[in-house]
Amino acid sequence: MVCFSPDHSLTLPELAHGQVETVIRTWAEQTVELGGTPGIHYVQVFENKGAMMGCSNPHPHSQVWATGHVPNEPSKELACQEEYLRSHGSCLLCDYVQAEREKGERIVAQNESFTGLVPFWAVWPFEVMLVANRHIGSLSDLTSGEVSGLADIMQQVTVR
Repeated sequence: MVCFSPDHSLTLPELAHGQVETVIRTWAEQTVELGGTPGIHYVQVFENKGAMMGCSNPHPHSQVWATGHVPNEPSKELACQEEYLRSHGSCLLCDYVQAEREKGERIVAQNESFTGLVPFWAVWPFEVMLVANRHIGSLSDLTSGEVSGLADIMQQVTVR
């Protein structure tokens, strides 16, 4: 569990920008540390917000899970992205974000480093996908400017 602040009432958009950057750097560090553990093949960072989403702790926090297998959905997504790369010679997410930015219909927020959009396949009425504007593979690949950009976009799209 990654607590956002010593003040357990604060959510991400209520934190100072630098505090959100610290949370993101913690996620990146944990991803590298856990991902480097023998037998670990998948690391996921997520936030369950509220009891309806399965959150058992009432204070704002995120979690970092590490498992020895790649779960079914991420495994299917990876296979589809690999097939797209083979058949198109380019990155599926990069192409998708570019197409959405050109249309501008589902863009919720954007800055120099990230685009936040409602994907056409959204299941939840509040679902937003954040995608780096530069092709990157992991949180640990973010530059300091991109960490700042991710903090900014997260504060724009996260409900207080």
